[in-house]
Amino acid sequence: MLFLYNLIILLASQVVKLLALFSPKMKLFVNGRKEVFPILQSKINANDKTIWFHAASLGEYEQGLPVIEKIKEKFPNHKIVVTFFSPSGYEVRKNNTVADATVYLPLDTKSNAKKFIKTINPELVFFIKYEYWPNYLNELKKLQIKTYLISGIFRENQAFFKWYGGFYKNALKTFDYFFVQNDSSKKLIQSIGFNNVKISGDTRFDRVVSILERNNSLDFIENFKDNKTTIVIGSSWPKDENLLVEYINKSSDEIKFIIAPHNIKAEQISNLKSQITKKTILFSDVQTGRDLFIKENNVFIIDTIGILTKIYSYADIAYVGGGFGNPGVHNILEPATFGVPIVIGSNYSHFAEATALVHQEGCISISNQNELNDAFNLLINNEDERLEKGHVCSTFVQMNKGATDIILKHIIE
Repeated sequence: MLFLYNLIILLASQVVKLLALFSPKMKLFVNGRKEVFPILQSKINANDKTIWFHAASLGEYEQGLPVIEKIKEKFPNHKIVVTFFSPSGYEVRKNNTVADATVYLPLDTKSNAKKFIKTINPELVFFIKYEYWPNYLNELKKLQIKTYLISGIFRENQAFFKWYGGFYKNALKTFDYFFVQNDSSKKLIQSIGFNNVKISGDTRFDRVVSILERNNSLDFIENFKDNKTTIVIGSSWPKDENLLVEYINKSSDEIKFIIAPHNIKAEQISNLKSQITKKTILFSDVQTGRDLFIKENNVFIIDTIGILTKIYSYADIAYVGGGFGNPGVHNILEPATFGVPIVIGSNYSHFAEATALVHQEGCISISNQNELNDAFNLLINNEDERLEKGHVCSTFVQMNKGATDIILKHIIE
């Protein structure tokens, strides 16, 4: 099976080169990997001590960030190397300040694995949540490099638990320890013979709790809000926006809306704005000084990235998008940590935090226009209900923090 796996990886490496001719994302995927070793050679010396973190994409990076920061603090003489598989992670965080070198992970061939690990020569390795690359793991095991899985999630449909997944299961022997998010993951990994596992919880809670310690002020948002009830809509998709625009156009002028779409391409932003009948401003307008009277607008469309977290701190109500598509709802923990009640779509069952908050009634799930209208109207008109649901959300986040300390305590001891 390992032979077949390596053959598939070889074929995939050629296919992505072909796709790169037509897809901008695949072009980034291919061209970015050409820069890996020149970047590493410029930033990592042969005598440097290094620690390597791998994240599939942006979400996994954010999940691992509390551990990366703590490890950097505990090992100040080591250089931190962060790798990404996906362009959606690398292109957003390639200039992060926590790592000494940030690169794409070369495709999982035997030669790439040997060359990459020899180049960075890590003392410790952390894989975040999932992505298990057999050739990399086998090379790490051969070199007896301590390797950990953090914020791990295991599901029954993964190859490790299938009759054909023997070589995948064998690769897991590389890990010195598995830090998983929940009891079901622990039981699954134990069912195939691994007892070096501990439930640490989800490090994302530590990340969002730390947000409260930062300066989250944005003068232009405060100016726009103008002390009025504000609904912040984060990571919305067209299916979300179809319902939201209908509500916005019929809403009172005393309610403000901030929309941060998932896709901020000019065509989509223009299309969204054209559907809204309320007076609307774009972030790019503010940046270029084209609209100095921000507070006179009812809707503020954020056509940039990187500031949504701070914007949530101004929300009285949050709507988090993605719940009408696959894989489902986006990150609800950021508004939750600010004590904001949340409305989401109906596709959230794969996300433990969303399932828990819907059950605890800090979060309202909707599936159609009427349900959206009812949810917003309830939260706008009933302050007690709004504050109670917000309190449920913030308490939920605080009660689930601490995964990073559990991981660090085990590693350092």
